[in-house]
Amino acid sequence: MTARGSLTHHSSDLHHRAEELAAHLPPLLVAAERVAATVSQGVHGRRRVGQGETFWQFRRYQFGDSTQLIDWRQSAKSQPVYVRETEWEAAQSVWLWRDGSPSMSYRSSDRLRSKIERADMLLLALASLLIRGGEHVAILGTGMPPATGRGMLIRFWSMIEAQDQKAETSHESLPAFESLPRYARVVLIGDFLSPLDEIREAIGIFANQGVRGHLLQVLDPAEETLPFSGRVRFDGMEDEGNVLIGRVESMRDDYFQAFNRHNQGLEALAKSFGWSYAIHHTDHSPETSLLALYLVLSEKTGD
Repeated sequence: MTARGSLTHHSSDLHHRAEELAAHLPPLLVAAERVAATVSQGVHGRRRVGQGETFWQFRRYQFGDSTQLIDWRQSAKSQPVYVRETEWEAAQSVWLWRDGSPSMSYRSSDRLRSKIERADMLLLALASLLIRGGEHVAILGTGMPPATGRGMLIRFWSMIEAQDQKAETSHESLPAFESLPRYARVVLIGDFLSPLDEIREAIGIFANQGVRGHLLQVLDPAEETLPFSGRVRFDGMEDEGNVLIGRVESMRDDYFQAFNRHNQGLEALAKSFGWSYAIHHTDHSPETSLLALYLVLSEKTGD
């Protein structure tokens, strides 16, 4: 066999092994990786800027950490091995969160993905893009410090699966308080249909820590257009009860105004904290929103 023939055979074997590995991965993760791969073709390496070497915290050493990060003096005081993190390192980390409350399971058509399915896709695809760019990523609410490496994606998928099971008995539609370092960045993905005062309080907790962030609102198109007509019963998905409307088209204008006021208020709220805001509709391609979000994060890193 010639050298060229050997290389071709080796390439074929690698492709076959890759297909076998993909067959054992969760479909959601495979789809997210495809989306990330598509978007990554249109972006370049990110400029990494830090805010200094101010100490942030000690944390336990985990697989993949450089041994140069180990703080031997701190580690000598106890059994676990600890690494030392600075604010510069924290500034290169992104915490991700998505709303797992019951309202996110809504979809107006079997042809569309539910909001939670699209949010999961966007979260995992964004994590993949960030890791490809050398970022450290964490999922809010898991207690796990930011990490990098391709192997983290399957762990992130497991984490959001576990959060989904927990959400079945909880109606929390906003992230709980979590202490984060200054200059850290968070991306919150959800429908953000909670009262604006509640959203302001939740975001304010992070912003007051010096955390920079982005809100990505995921909506089903029917939530904006209210395309129904005639007699319609609306069932609350989070214990709000139900309401029967005799002629739903008669209230469409009032609904439009109320919905637009809420979203305009949400955008203004984000801007008041120096955060960015965008809307993604489940009938649109995830790549467009993902690219825009990634570019926003890149700009904020270069501040």
